[in-house]
Amino acid sequence: MTMGTTREIEFAPGKTISIETGRLAKQASGSVVARMGDTMVLCATTIAPGIKEGQNWFPLTVDYREKYCAAGKIPGGFFKREGRPTDKEVLTCRLIDRAIRPLFAEGFFNEVQVMASVLSADPEVDADVIAGVAASASLMLSGAPFEGPIAEVRVGRVDGEWVVNPTIPQLETSDVDLVVAGKLDAIVMVEGEMKEISEDEMIEALEVAHAAIKKLCQGQLDLLAEVGEIKPVAYTPVKLPDGVVDRVRELIGAKMDAHVRAPYEKASFYGGIDTLKAEAVAALLGVTDAAAGTTAAAATAEGWTASHIKEAVSVVESTAMRSMILDEHRRIDGRGLSDIRNIWCEVGYLPRVHGSSIFTRGETQVLASVTLGTTKDVQPVDQIFDTTDKRFYLHYAFPPFSTGETKPIRAPGRREVGHGYLAERALASMLPDEEDFPYTIRINADVLESNGSSSMASVCSGSLALMDAGVPVKKPVAGVAMGLIGEGGKVAVLSDILGTEDHLGDMDFKLTGTRDGITACQMDIKIAGLTRDLMRQALLQARDGRMHILDIMEATLAEPRPDLSPYAPRLTQITIDASFIGAVIGPGGKIIQGIQRETKTSIDISEADGVGIVTIAATNEDDSLRALEIIRGIVTVPEEGEEYEGTVRKVEAFGAIIEILPGKEGLLHVSELAYGFVEKVEDHLQVGDKVRVKLIEVRDDGKLRFSRKPFLEKPEGYEERPRERREGGDRRGGGGDRRHGRGGDRRGGGDRRGGDRRS
Repeated sequence: MTMGTTREIEFAPGKTISIETGRLAKQASGSVVARMGDTMVLCATTIAPGIKEGQNWFPLTVDYREKYCAAGKIPGGFFKREGRPTDKEVLTCRLIDRAIRPLFAEGFFNEVQVMASVLSADPEVDADVIAGVAASASLMLSGAPFEGPIAEVRVGRVDGEWVVNPTIPQLETSDVDLVVAGKLDAIVMVEGEMKEISEDEMIEALEVAHAAIKKLCQGQLDLLAEVGEIKPVAYTPVKLPDGVVDRVRELIGAKMDAHVRAPYEKASFYGGIDTLKAEAVAALLGVTDAAAGTTAAAATAEGWTASHIKEAVSVVESTAMRSMILDEHRRIDGRGLSDIRNIWCEVGYLPRVHGSSIFTRGETQVLASVTLGTTKDVQPVDQIFDTTDKRFYLHYAFPPFSTGETKPIRAPGRREVGHGYLAERALASMLPDEEDFPYTIRINADVLESNGSSSMASVCSGSLALMDAGVPVKKPVAGVAMGLIGEGGKVAVLSDILGTEDHLGDMDFKLTGTRDGITACQMDIKIAGLTRDLMRQALLQARDGRMHILDIMEATLAEPRPDLSPYAPRLTQITIDASFIGAVIGPGGKIIQGIQRETKTSIDISEADGVGIVTIAATNEDDSLRALEIIRGIVTVPEEGEEYEGTVRKVEAFGAIIEILPGKEGLLHVSELAYGFVEKVEDHLQVGDKVRVKLIEVRDDGKLRFSRKPFLEKPEGYEERPRERREGGDRRGGGGDRRHGRGGDRRGGGDRRGGDRRS
């Protein structure tokens, strides 16, 4: 048996992760099994031996899968095999990918696949951050040119105390859920949600995380030392030929400097860059057909191809832009470092949806719409670590026309899932409690234009749309994306970054929040050395930007509308004794389906803590009140001496069956129908008649007996006989009961079969 090598790392008081290698998946370039509690993750890294000719990009694929068998479960549905990745799996892939991608060596373009699989699922220990540690360890063992190790941890705060890798139950009471990835000397990735924490608290959380990350990174280095020498992957770095950048700079450097300082508009800016690329190619290779982009020569005497020349132009562009920002504190669109682009907002743009808004910041625009539904519209969640249905979800869409491109429409990609989830987390903590607002809420955030930070625009637009829908949110939420340029000892922090600044910059730090604190964040850093002071500067500058955006949003709509849209369902919620749930539903759902048909409503019933919760959804108040009245009738317990208006449901020789409340029927005996002798019940009552009755008896078996006499005028001289004698007389017949009664009494008997059994 191959035992492999195992290293146990204590990264926080009482918290350990063990990493084992050499036992499983040995044909991969590097593989480990990481374990915390009873959660185990296998991560295998495979590296292709070479690259395709002409390849100039890094094909890294990160996959993470949670199989139900890890938790002792079988997938639901018809197909008993896991299908496409869940949102949780996609988001975990992104957490790993964003942390490791910037750390591969420049010019390393071999295909790399990192696959993490949950082998065992402890219901208290989530696998996502464990997979991040396992991915790093497998990469280090693979010999890839990877500037690691890195580690990922989750930070929570429970009862005011910071907790590293809190359990799933602890997270339910935590006001912070922050995933942090880092190296021994730097943080490289952050993502999470929090309940209005301050900037100083944010920094404190990052420092708590980094202390644990350092221990996990050192533990991986110790594991590598124990394993022995790791053979590095042989590769030839793909880089630009010597001299091409300098030559291109000579040709178009001055024009590039002028272009990045010219009045900015996205299309003209990128069009100008393309023109400079074509000019450089033409100057060095000659042109035979400029429109078709064909050149007279395939390469220069130095071996420079058109691809090399265009890439060199991009290098010159990056240098020009970064130098302008660092030296002049001026950006390509003319703004200062902390300036926010022009913003305009509008609410109520879509007439038939429940709430809508347009948020436009510069050349980024998002149209958000809110749909309010019932509990039947919740998003079912069936995962190995979570089965709690979602009553709030935000769907982010990024169509190709938003960037002026033509592409086929596909299912949402990882980027769309990640951006949507960030916006969702930003808004979630400001929603009203379900007890106060029992609606399911869906936001559609459609990006109509994009030039930087469409996810933050989705937060702003989504917040306005919620208020336009009349959702009683606690506070409005805004978001802003921060950037950073650092070089040669100079550093500039940028507010509200453009797409180009994101691409050519060193940091993308998205922060959302209210006027009172941060609600969500996402940060990717491409450089090491982000100090505490620089982080604080970025956070405070983001807060100033957020306040500016909130001012504009609140000028458009300061608070939630007092009423819901007339097209939104009206929800009425009552609680009933849990023992009545079956009565409201009825056999095979017959009762509740009948109520829904009769009142044109949708009714949902659930149970929590021994209490039945009935939610009625209707498009108008009258239908809702009708359904409410019927349900209250079902759950009401009739009391002796109470008076009711009932409906005649059946007429028999011995009396009539009266329904006083939905599902509550009893006998109005012939002797209680009128004063004196009654020859035929039909002479007094017909099926469907309304009749006032008094409940005179609730028997031990629950059967009800009514009297109509209290509502009739008593004949002069009429003397009421004692009940015992009257009942005796009834048994003897009074003619009527004897004539019909034996059949009647056997069927009463008939009483039981009629209303009393159903009561």
